[in-house]
Amino acid sequence: MFTSTGSSGLYKAPLSKGLLIIPSTLSLLLALLFQHYQKFFTYNLQAVKEEFQVWRLVCGRTVCLDLKDTFCSSLLIYNFRIFERRYGSRKFSSFLLGSWMLSVLFDLLLVEAVEYSFGLTINSLPSGFLGPVFALFVPFYCSIPRVQVTQILGQFSITNKTLVYILGLQLLTSGSYIWIVALSGLISGMCYSSSVLKVYHVLCVPSGVARIFAWTLEPIFSSVEPSSEISVGMGATVDIQRQQRMELLDRQILMSQFAQMRHQRQQQGGMINWNRLFPPLRHRRNANYQDNHQTEHEVLPPAEVSEEQVARLMEMGFSRLDALEALRASNNDLNVATNFLLQH
Repeated sequence: MFTSTGSSGLYKAPLSKGLLIIPSTLSLLLALLFQHYQKFFTYNLQAVKEEFQVWRLVCGRTVCLDLKDTFCSSLLIYNFRIFERRYGSRKFSSFLLGSWMLSVLFDLLLVEAVEYSFGLTINSLPSGFLGPVFALFVPFYCSIPRVQVTQILGQFSITNKTLVYILGLQLLTSGSYIWIVALSGLISGMCYSSSVLKVYHVLCVPSGVARIFAWTLEPIFSSVEPSSEISVGMGATVDIQRQQRMELLDRQILMSQFAQMRHQRQQQGGMINWNRLFPPLRHRRNANYQDNHQTEHEVLPPAEVSEEQVARLMEMGFSRLDALEALRASNNDLNVATNFLLQH
């Protein structure tokens, strides 16, 4: 859902902010003031193959020449900023770099396959940073939990991911051959995320380069930390607005309980009883939730925690103790544990 506004929505996402500002600005300048330079940013595959203008693979796949594509891709990058917050700027940039390079290969292969199968001659494809944007739909589909927000006509569910998919569909239908770019992006995302191929070990940003960019560019594109008062997003319907306020209230309750129990743990050296924190969220989202429901007094034994999931949370910067508590509380659900830790 598009509930965050302002620069605070890009807190801990400097790369996403840079991808929003720089390509969008160049796209506007080329469309309004420097139309005669647009030819240098055309994704011309014929010039690449016949005249060996390899530089077009860089210029033609960076800036959108269609303002509708610029708008849709910018909104998608803004929504996908959650992956930079979750995995860090280096891993996020490695995914973008790897999928960008892989999508070049798949663009050429798909064009050749279409020409061979159907006899169509494709001279150019839509320009812009579109391959990595479509590649980000792979982790978005696999790792972002699906939460129902409301229903239309009692049958069609509206979730927290619906608007993102609608944006992707709008971008997919904006041009005649953009489906080739979308398909190559999705294939690139699956190849890069595959634990079998392990492409991420090869196509990644070196740590030294990441440190250089962290020293030079991160201070420029970093955003201020959002204030404690979080504004409630304006949903499209009354039900969506009510759901957003309920979720905001849940987050505020969780934050206050978490802070209080962390303080008690520091004083007593005990463990936080996370089982007291999550039931309100589970029951509040239940449409049949009754105020006179039975209170849960039984404390279940701690679940067995996967060391692999603990290691993944520690790679994101969380301590081992917080990772263990979050995984036990969420019944080893890595997505729930990550989202909760990111909010605190």
